[in-house]
Order: sequence, then C-alpha cells, then structure tokens
Amino acid sequence: MVDWRAVGLGFLAHVVLGVFAFLAPGVGHVAVGLIGGFLTGYIAGGDLVNGAWNGLVAGALGGILLAVFAALALGTILGLVGGGGLGFLGGAGALVVGVVVALILAIDSAIGGAVGAAVAD
Repeated sequence: MVDWRAVGLGFLAHVVLGVFAFLAPGVGHVAVGLIGGFLTGYIAGGDLVNGAWNGLVAGALGGILLAVFAALALGTILGLVGGGGLGFLGGAGALVVGVVVALILAIDSAIGGAVGAAVAD
C-alpha cells in the first residue's frame, strides 16, 4: 500500500535536491535518489518491501517531473534558436530520454526506501 504522505515528502525531497544534482551529473542524481528514497522509506516504515515500493514511487514521480521541466527548457531554447519544429523535436526527445533515465534512477530510490524502512523499525 502506498503511504502518500511519505511519498509526497520524498517527492518534495527529490525535486528540491534534484535541482542541485545537475551540478554533479550521475553521482548527484544517485545521491538524491538514495537520500529521497531513504526519507520516504523512513517515514513509511513497515517492512523492506513497503519501504522500497514507497521509495520507488517517490523517486519515479520526482524524476519524471524534473524530466518534464528539462524537456520544456530544452524545447524552449532550441525553439528560440532554431525555429519551432527543432524546439518541439528536441524537447520531445529530451522528455523521452529523461523519463527513461528517471525510471531507471528510481531504482536507487527503492534501495534507499528499503534501507530507510529497515532503520525506522
């Protein structure tokens, strides 16, 4: 069962920390996933599966939101520089890649959620 309070707070942590993760690509995003997932799992409590599930949901939502914002920014920049069609294609491509990467990186949120749930109990 999803603990929406825990997911909401973990999602907020993913979004806030995710902005700073762009300063250290790769490592920063993994750290954000682990920290946000840990927070989510700790608040949700329960067993390892419950913590992992809530961490995964929070990480996926946070990553998808950041991917949407990055795609909009890239689409706007490319649209201003190269015309409307280039901006749309660049933004759509960035969105697809960003969502796939966000879902893959949500796995570390699930790991952090399992650890957070284990620590909470």
